[in-house]
Amino acid sequence: MAALTVGVAACSSDDGGTSAAEAGPNGVDDGSELTLWTRAPLEKQAKLLVDAYNAGHQNKVKLTVVPNDDYVAKVGAAAGSDGLPDLFAADIVYVPNWVKQGLFQDLSANIDGLSFKDSINKGHLSAGTVEGKKHVLPFVLDLSMLFWNKQLFKEAGLDPEKAPATLDEYAAAAKAVQATKKNGVYGTATGLNCGGCLVFTWFPSIWAGGGEVLSEDGTESKLADDTAQKVYSTWNDLWKSGAVLPASEGETGPTWTAPFTEGKVGLMLYPATLLSSTPFDVGVAPIPGPSGGGSTFVGGDGIGVSKDSKKAAQAWNFLSWMMSEDAQVEVLAKNKDVVSRADLANNKYAAEDPRLVTINEAAGKGDTPVALNFQQAFNAPNSPWLTLVRNRVLNGSGDLQKDNGEITAVLKQ
Repeated sequence: MAALTVGVAACSSDDGGTSAAEAGPNGVDDGSELTLWTRAPLEKQAKLLVDAYNAGHQNKVKLTVVPNDDYVAKVGAAAGSDGLPDLFAADIVYVPNWVKQGLFQDLSANIDGLSFKDSINKGHLSAGTVEGKKHVLPFVLDLSMLFWNKQLFKEAGLDPEKAPATLDEYAAAAKAVQATKKNGVYGTATGLNCGGCLVFTWFPSIWAGGGEVLSEDGTESKLADDTAQKVYSTWNDLWKSGAVLPASEGETGPTWTAPFTEGKVGLMLYPATLLSSTPFDVGVAPIPGPSGGGSTFVGGDGIGVSKDSKKAAQAWNFLSWMMSEDAQVEVLAKNKDVVSRADLANNKYAAEDPRLVTINEAAGKGDTPVALNFQQAFNAPNSPWLTLVRNRVLNGSGDLQKDNGEITAVLKQ
């Protein structure tokens, strides 16, 4: 993402509107129409939340779903013309940059006034915090988890109830599924031409192995360290063995999860939000490191009140409801989605499905890397991260220190 040069400062609602902080802990529900933008990957969850809110409030939220590839440009254009909606969600990796540029209003007083503030997912809160001021709440959490197809595990002679405990066991399981030689079935798959997919699914292996991906200030890449190298070598071996779906080489993201959902892949590092739409019996576990452990990338989107909204008090009414037990449990958890509050992790719906408990518990142990130039360094087409991975995995070559240095150079810009 190129930096948006809109030159605005964080502000509160003015021109006669009531600020979110002035409206009290629950905001204002007076029949106002609110506008909300989200990107297409979160359409299902966004519609569930908006429909539930609209059914129980005088305010009405009008939802606009934007194609993922168009979202950054749409937000940039709207920000430059003072045309942002009242509320908008942002991929968590964009949040620090957009907060710094003043696209979100300061919600510190409101968030600090929530009785459960210490239970809100810290990765999303920290991404939206600049100079101690909080600007966003979690909208939808999307965790990367290890999913496996229990039927294909059985056919490969693997225990369908046992998760691979290390990255080596993951590779062995993929090769075992591949060895069944079922037509059209592969051991594993990923998006080897999708920087965001690889961040989402490979960073947790590094964290689980005790490694780091970035320096604390987000300006230095640690992706040439020993733990990262073990991750690359494992995937290079998997690729050479033929256990990785061949289409993974060119996969840029739009269809990277489809082969698993279609039952054509034995195991995969996969978004937790797809649990409810995966049509067969799957096991779920945290993503293992080279020698064990488990972690997850706490991704998804944050949401806040835009700098342009004149209905901040009404917008806060939606946000405060969104964080309530009613919304988190009766809307999100009921749909097998991850809750954004640790105190609600063991809810009645999670109790009915142990996999949801596993996912919710992983959310508290995962990480969300924060860097102002994250998008350019990792997610952008032809990012230096993508160059590093393709050199190491597809070719088993390249100058790792040089490739890692290119990521750091972008992070420092």
